[in-house]
Amino acid sequence: MKLGFISAILDGWNFEEMIDTAASLGLECVEAACWPKGGSERRYAGVSHIDVENLDDAKISYIKDYCAKRKVEISSLAFYPNPMDHNPEKQKAAVEHLKKVIDASARLGVNMVSTFIGRDQYKNVEENLKLAGTIWPPILKLAEEKGVKIAIENCPMLFDSGQWPGGQNIFTTPAVWRKIFEILPSENLGINYDPSHFVWQMMDYTEPLYEFKDKIFHVHFKDIKLYPEKLKDVGTMAYPLQYMSPKLPGLGDVDWGRYVSALTDIGYDGYACIEVEDRAFESSREKILDSLKLSEKYMRQFVI
Repeated sequence: MKLGFISAILDGWNFEEMIDTAASLGLECVEAACWPKGGSERRYAGVSHIDVENLDDAKISYIKDYCAKRKVEISSLAFYPNPMDHNPEKQKAAVEHLKKVIDASARLGVNMVSTFIGRDQYKNVEENLKLAGTIWPPILKLAEEKGVKIAIENCPMLFDSGQWPGGQNIFTTPAVWRKIFEILPSENLGINYDPSHFVWQMMDYTEPLYEFKDKIFHVHFKDIKLYPEKLKDVGTMAYPLQYMSPKLPGLGDVDWGRYVSALTDIGYDGYACIEVEDRAFESSREKILDSLKLSEKYMRQFVI
């Protein structure tokens, strides 16, 4: 496996600073954030280390050369919107930019895009599956034509009042994955596997690796800490952030030895990117760098 991080945590760093940070930590890759310019409605979004809308041949050559000199690969171009948003204008904008990210990934020779399937949070599961069957075929056709793999993260995007009642990503459980892969039978569609989301959903996070081993294109290293006393008070029907919080790898409830052991069982040797969303490490630029240093140090006991 090649160890790296998701660049969204380095908001305010430019492309060169982001790549230099990875190199200084001895990391092999980065998942490069590629949001459109102009900000975003939520945390960890709106960051753009590669501007796909203004990517000419000279810029492509520069990015490739800079990464090669620093010995840091780009594991994937990251854009996590809601391509099935209830708002037609937001839905259209998400899909249009996602297509630009796919094109950029091909031109850069990355050939991977990490994203969400999305969800209309006001529709039920069955209605959203039908919607996916309408919205996603043209996106996947483009990915297939360009030779780009689409890695869907299993994050429910259901954390607070703004994302209720249904959340903004339907691709959350093995039961749904089977249906999505049946509706969208593309070899270019797979999983960006994050174990932390299974923790707060009270699900096993290693067993699905074995069933879906051929669909795992990319993996995340992020932890989740559950607070049992809070869960007893509010229950699983509460906003999840009322009873859990994202943490650095090793500071939450994921058994990383068990998780990485399962990855080695299935022969996964691709990209594994640390995802930092730990509020305890966001107060300053120095704290953010500390979060990456600590995460790299901890995960090196499992990934050489």
